[in-house]
Amino acid sequence: MSKVYSPDDLVPAAPDKYMGVLVAAKYARELNVLPLERSPYGADKLTTMALSALASGDLEFRLVKRRRAEGE
Repeated sequence: MSKVYSPDDLVPAAPDKYMGVLVAAKYARELNVLPLERSPYGADKLTTMALSALASGDLEFRLVKRRRAEGE
């Protein structure tokens, strides 16, 4: 049975709950690209595993400013 994470569970690992959900979703998309045998989590739900990694502090991220196209 998978654990249910609330956005408030992500606050210690991210600046706010919205950023935490965005980071976990991005990480889940990255995990989805890996072949199942190379995934560090096996066949578990990727979104739950991404939320777990972020909430536990196993996932590190950094914010990168978006580059603007010339002329903006």
